[in-house]
Amino acid sequence: MSQQTPPGSPEPHTSFLQLWREKNDQLVRQAKVIQDTHLSLRRQQLAQDTLEGFKKLLWGLQGLPAAVPVLPVELTVICNFIILRVSLAQGFTDDLVQDIQRSLKRVLETQEHLESRLEQSLRELWDSVLHASALLPDLLPALHLLAGLQAALWLRTDQLGDLAVLLQTLNGSQGRTSEDLLLLLKAWKPPVEKSDAALTLQNAQSLRAILLTAFAYQQGLQELITGSLPRALGNLQEAASGLCTRPVLVQVYTALGTCLRKMGNPQRALLYLIEALKIGTDCSLPLLEASRLYRQLGDTSAELESLELLVQALSATHSSKSPQLLIEVELLLPQSDQASPLHCGTPSQAKHLLASRCLQIKREEDAAEHYLDLLALLLDASEPRFSLLPCPPGPSMPELFLEAAAALIQASRAQDALTVCEELLSRTSSLLPKMSQLQESARKGSKELPYCPLWVSATHLLQGQAWVHLKSPKEAVSEFSWCLELLFRATPKDKEQGAGSSCEQGCSSDVTLQQLRVAALISRGLVWVASDHDTKALKDFLLSVQVCPGNRNASYYLLQTLRKLDRRDDAIALWQSLEAQAELPQEEAIRSLPLYLETYLSWIHPADCETFLEEFRTSLQEPHDG
Repeated sequence: MSQQTPPGSPEPHTSFLQLWREKNDQLVRQAKVIQDTHLSLRRQQLAQDTLEGFKKLLWGLQGLPAAVPVLPVELTVICNFIILRVSLAQGFTDDLVQDIQRSLKRVLETQEHLESRLEQSLRELWDSVLHASALLPDLLPALHLLAGLQAALWLRTDQLGDLAVLLQTLNGSQGRTSEDLLLLLKAWKPPVEKSDAALTLQNAQSLRAILLTAFAYQQGLQELITGSLPRALGNLQEAASGLCTRPVLVQVYTALGTCLRKMGNPQRALLYLIEALKIGTDCSLPLLEASRLYRQLGDTSAELESLELLVQALSATHSSKSPQLLIEVELLLPQSDQASPLHCGTPSQAKHLLASRCLQIKREEDAAEHYLDLLALLLDASEPRFSLLPCPPGPSMPELFLEAAAALIQASRAQDALTVCEELLSRTSSLLPKMSQLQESARKGSKELPYCPLWVSATHLLQGQAWVHLKSPKEAVSEFSWCLELLFRATPKDKEQGAGSSCEQGCSSDVTLQQLRVAALISRGLVWVASDHDTKALKDFLLSVQVCPGNRNASYYLLQTLRKLDRRDDAIALWQSLEAQAELPQEEAIRSLPLYLETYLSWIHPADCETFLEEFRTSLQEPHDG
């Protein structure tokens, strides 16, 4: 039933309306005093009491029939209630939609000709209410504030179509000429509240600025991911000039640094990163981006220093500042996922970045120490034991052990590498077929051994290399042979099972298998050469060329052995094949291999290859006694 007041009659509920407004204002002032309270438990309790006060006041108002004179106060109370509730929960809850919907229906209940629209959808309710508000100008400030809360909810839940329609209606865009949310937000001009209006925790103008900043930042970040760099730059600069809290400003400046680095402007990128670091909150994001920037510039020392500082920053305990009792930009932003350029990760992920970079650039001692620290960190009770590190493609725990073993071998700490390999096999023994089962299958000559992930074979490969460094050829040959037994009998699978390797899934499983076979055959062949068993070495090198035709390392060692055994015709044929291959473009498949295998293959690359080939070419020109 309509509750409109006839012209000339006294306003209903005048005394009660004044009491309701005063109670609302008292609660708003109370909330603002609470904001300055530093004791978190006391602050939380006072804030909850204030929220309960708004709730009771709202129940009292909504327990009465809707009346136009009361609606501005009622809508202000519901807005204050929602703002405080969202800020305390640090997020939007599902029942907030019902609160907004109930308030809109209360507005329509005061208009007889619109009562039939009470069963509309939320978007249709907004359309009806905002068109009816032309008849109720005193409601506009409170309605725009409620619309701002609705816009925040729809932005947070990614209902951008509904948000665009709401903004078009708020702006009076009947023709709906633009669906660019940034333009629509800029065009939205919430009416200013009257001086005697009920107090609000946050006005519509503030919400509009926060919405504008949040959407510009989200759009900029999305365009940064998809590669639309000029548009990303414009949106991120828009966000930087908006209503940012200090933590959000760090993110925006870091994203600007990332964008400019990708656009080929490293100096401008560095300026933004320096500004982000100056803000003084969590420095993890700008440090991670700084390491990428310095890597692009080829400044290895600065890159590693940034990564070391990143590890420290992520490991530090940060005192969490109590959030404002307002809706802030952070609440409208989605959680950073692994695909985001601003995903910083955990201390263990940062430590892995540092360790792997040291391994790649052959900082042997540093790499070894960082990997040992990383394993200690991951095997600590506070860390999940065999979880994947989400650092795309992300090495699994077994691969981290293998990288650590490779780093230790490279640092001439072969005994420690053996210990790491044994620890890996020991910790994963329950996930693998029993050794006796594998050996029994091998003894019987089964065509296919029980399935083992490729990293099991790789573990034996690295153990073999460790024994080589310890000058124990018998043990080395045993490990290489067992590695080959597994590699040649097991069928490669596209998807690793159990504690498998996400990196091996990322690159081609058959390429990894092929390179492991070549590495094991060459490694065993080199042990035979060092032990003067050239015929056995010849078999391994010949098989390695058959396993991976065109592999220059395998062909080089085979050529060297053929020459040593005085098999001139075979050597010449192989040399001619090598010369022909040299004319062809070389494949880059090795770059997609797991880091431990990439490192291993660098060890068996012959240092004197070109010199030997030149000597061989010269020898062919000399007379040969037939």
